[in-house]
Amino acid sequence: MTLNLNTLPNPPLPSWQRICALADILPGLGVCALVGGRQIAVFHVAGQVYAVGNRDPFTGADVISRGLTGSYLKDSQERPKVASPLLKHAFDLETGQALDHADMTLPTYPARVEGGEVWIGLVD
Repeated sequence: MTLNLNTLPNPPLPSWQRICALADILPGLGVCALVGGRQIAVFHVAGQVYAVGNRDPFTGADVISRGLTGSYLKDSQERPKVASPLLKHAFDLETGQALDHADMTLPTYPARVEGGEVWIGLVD
């Protein structure tokens, strides 16, 4: 079978929105930002910035930005996580996957730092 790359659809590009200065997010902590009508939890962990949905899928409460961050081992690699402050369910900050429930996830969003500013990308 031959794959014609000219017929593949182009994935939509994110629309980037400035959130805050990186210095406004203390290392290891998160903040909540309202972006495009969505609450997004933005974390500064181990020199990286991560963005996930702020709603805890187990309780429906918008509290993930107040969760405790840390890391866990997966395939001999340390990965960043956040634990919800309510029921302590942990989520991978890169994938949004709940660590103890395969069917639960947080939405994830592209995040970047440019010129000391944190930017979040949304695809409509």
